[in-house]
Amino acid sequence: MPRWAKEIIGFFLLPLCVAVFRVLQSVIGAAGDATNVWVPMASGAGCWIVIFLFLPKQTWLYVLGHEMTHVVWSWAFGGKLKKFRVGSQGGSVVVTKSNFFVALAPYFFPLYAVLVVIVFGAVMYFWPTPKATPAFHLLLGAAYAFHVTWTASILKTEQSDITGQGYLFSAVVIALGNLIILILGVALLSGQPPLMEVLKNFGGYSTHSYQWGWEKVLGWVR
Repeated sequence: MPRWAKEIIGFFLLPLCVAVFRVLQSVIGAAGDATNVWVPMASGAGCWIVIFLFLPKQTWLYVLGHEMTHVVWSWAFGGKLKKFRVGSQGGSVVVTKSNFFVALAPYFFPLYAVLVVIVFGAVMYFWPTPKATPAFHLLLGAAYAFHVTWTASILKTEQSDITGQGYLFSAVVIALGNLIILILGVALLSGQPPLMEVLKNFGGYSTHSYQWGWEKVLGWVR
């Protein structure tokens, strides 16, 4: 698809970003206090932010996760890995299948946070240990903060993944991806609200956002 066509699609997806953000607000509101979840997660996030700001940055760790995310999403679409390079100065991968999801996944898919969830799930399946739950939330908070801080930092520089897809289209996909990940994460961690309620809110907010946008366009035309 030509980049100019993606930019047009990105423009028409802007109201959807507003709708998804409002869904996130409703999910957070329904999640309630959940102190046993949010306190350790906030502590883990805070610990990582201190490390990120005041200790030497292990760039290779971010680059490894960045390139592996490209690979994982290419695998999801049936692709194969042909070349993989990682270093403190940057990295690259060559895969047999790519699309805008594969290109932009590192900016919205928190690979290390997902790995924390997978490892914890495996541990709890084979060795059920309720006392490990606070440690899980602590590590999850740190891993997600890792994603947020590094993504915010790396987006300040020119990225071929972004320029290749178009700035507006990339911004919309990255925003939607991050918001959806947060919605699913908050709903699953807190147990509220039910998935059907989330989908219902999504439909209602999306309809309202596009109606509002259409009314604005008609107002400008008149």
